[in-house]
Amino acid sequence: MSNVYVMEHPLIQHKIGWLRRKETGSKDFRTLISEIAMLMCYEATRGLKLRDIEIETPICTTIAKELKGKKMAVVPILRAGLGMVDGLLSIIPAAKVGHIGLYRDPETLEPVEYYCKLPEDSSEREIFVVDPMLATGGSSVAAIQMLKDKGVKNIHFMCIIAAPEGVARMEREHPDVDIYIGALDDHLNDHGYIVPGLGDAGDRIFGTK
Repeated sequence: MSNVYVMEHPLIQHKIGWLRRKETGSKDFRTLISEIAMLMCYEATRGLKLRDIEIETPICTTIAKELKGKKMAVVPILRAGLGMVDGLLSIIPAAKVGHIGLYRDPETLEPVEYYCKLPEDSSEREIFVVDPMLATGGSSVAAIQMLKDKGVKNIHFMCIIAAPEGVARMEREHPDVDIYIGALDDHLNDHGYIVPGLGDAGDRIFGTK
């Protein structure tokens, strides 16, 4: 799985440990989600290209580095993906933000689209699709296909917790998309929840049931 990257940074793993705990309340959960997303963004952007530019410091003229190539955008899958946006924007504040709305049918576990709003120039941008959980892979596969249908070619997917089943489906249906994972868990249970997981990320972020 050459395009699947599981983060092993100690700070990421430490914060995921706190995220999993059932006694972690919504306020701390939101903070942890944002912090983990920020750390993962730092790791996931290592491959961005740089170019040399001439600048003037208070002392002299010198050659510095700046990002080369495509602009970036963050596209959360609603609603839980919203919890990751601020963390990414703290690293790439100039990024535009789009939104994709999908919900999982409780019977079929398949995604149903209800909203899509993207920056006008998304086809020219490096897109980071974010969702805390990659369970069955249905929502992420559908979201990425929506982007491809709109002409987007440079897509990355970032999640905090993933199940092997979801990773396998992403690999099968979107082998061209890099996948960045905070922790790869054991399996899905009969209800489609990740084990050991952390429960429903959206409910825990927003304090709903």
